[in-house]
Amino acid sequence: MSDKKFSVYVTRILPGKALDVLRETCEVEVYQLNQAIPHEELIEKVKGRDGIITLLTEKIDADFIKKVSEGEPKLKIIANYAVGYDNVDVAAATKHSIFVSNTPGVLTNTTADLGWSLLCSIARRIPEAERFARAGKYNSWSPTLMLGGDIYGKTLGVVGVGRIGTALAKRSKGFDMRVLYTDVRQNKEIEDEVGAEKVDMDTLLKESDFISVHVPLMPETHHLIGKRSLGMMKNTAYLINTSRGPVVDEAALADALKNNVIAGAALDVFEEEPKIHPGLLELDNIIVVPHIASGSVETRSKMAMMAVENVLAALNGKTPPTAVNRI
Repeated sequence: MSDKKFSVYVTRILPGKALDVLRETCEVEVYQLNQAIPHEELIEKVKGRDGIITLLTEKIDADFIKKVSEGEPKLKIIANYAVGYDNVDVAAATKHSIFVSNTPGVLTNTTADLGWSLLCSIARRIPEAERFARAGKYNSWSPTLMLGGDIYGKTLGVVGVGRIGTALAKRSKGFDMRVLYTDVRQNKEIEDEVGAEKVDMDTLLKESDFISVHVPLMPETHHLIGKRSLGMMKNTAYLINTSRGPVVDEAALADALKNNVIAGAALDVFEEEPKIHPGLLELDNIIVVPHIASGSVETRSKMAMMAVENVLAALNGKTPPTAVNRI
């Protein structure tokens, strides 16, 4: 019989040593498949547990929370392995005295790096050119071969300047870019460091050569980038999204790219992840990558440790360091 005091369920194998730390004081069960666990199976697995570490792919809604709160012991924490937590009904968790936590800050620079990599790659058509060369089509150099767009000296529009948007804006400094941003709050940090100018959304759409999106998913940001927004952009402009998939209307984007309304796009996230709108996959002027913005060994391991630290705090009667609610 185990003498460990708590029981925790983890919905995916995590990198680094975090789970070893958790196993020192808790019974830990980890879902072994590299895919989202079926909802009803997750409910059964979590019943009677003290804590859960979950991903954005798991829907932790009011029904889930009610069902897992019926037995003993009571669930004490839902530790989301992500910055976002719109997959969790925080109000329902709070009602049942369950902490909800996330993993902010630790992935800021890694995500900004990926966003900047996508910006450079789509402008210079790097993945497309690489496919061209691998396919044996590079038979002769030509002055018109794989022409892309310049980055240096162009205008960068940043939609949402929280931690990640701010970090991405700072990366424009070496490219001598004009920086525009839109947000509910003024950001003196990027105004002082890169001369950023706060403008309304329409101005940003019309004047930017590159638009990078960094907003949370909420009702007012759902399809923030749709047919109207895309139609306001320059036909030489590029869209980059590393925030949340439903912020961009993928059908509208596919249509805009197909008809050269904009020059290109690069997406790390998708509306119905892991599904990608088939119209996008048919096009060369878009880069799609499988939600790898935080995908460095160092960052993903830190995220795992942060989630474990949140769990251990809650199980020991403390407020988790990055709790998003109060109970």
